Amino acid sequence: MTNNFWNDWHFSWGWLLWFGFIFLMFSSLGNWRYAYGAHRKYDTLPGSKALDILNERYARGDINRDEYGKLKLEIAGP
Repeated sequence: MTNNFWNDWHFSWGWLLWFGFIFLMFSSLGNWRYAYGAHRKYDTLPGSKALDILNERYARGDINRDEYGKLKLEIAGP
């Protein structure tokens, strides 16, 4: 029994399977890239920098506990 490349599944319907596999790989990569870029802009919250500064001021002792609580509520918003 001979096994030629041209008589094997690579030449008949096998090309469709390989094309589908390659298409799925590229589309998955594109989907991952889009989702990564879309969610990346939401990684940092708008008030997080202000909250970090407030935490540092409280840790240094620049503000007391009551003032810290009021300012934290202001930063968090309604």
